[in-house]
Amino acid sequence: QVQLVESGGGLVQPGGSLRLSCAASGIIFSSDAMGWYRQAPGKQRELVSTIRTGGITNYSDSVKGRFTISRDNAKNTVALQMNSLKPEDTAVYYCYLRRGLVNYWGQGTQVTVSS
Repeated sequence: QVQLVESGGGLVQPGGSLRLSCAASGIIFSSDAMGWYRQAPGKQRELVSTIRTGGITNYSDSVKGRFTISRDNAKNTVALQMNSLKPEDTAVYYCYLRRGLVNYWGQGTQVTVSS
């Protein structure tokens, strides 16, 4: 069984930065894709960023150039560095791990961007 625990959310002013971290426990393979989704109030959950085998990354257009995903396979962690935050980045951010057709999810961490 895979468990994911996020940390690092909080309140930040527009233009500020936050770093989210996700620690995975259980049997983790370097071939598992990991990443982040987010869900704002009244909206569907959207993919923010993914990191795959070989360090291949992708980002949604809304965060490209502002967010950076990274992964430490030795520690089974994935991080999301978020810079130049905007009020529209406000959401609950969920860490996920994808193995084949199965997704595992963290409990989510709130990010609020407001002055």
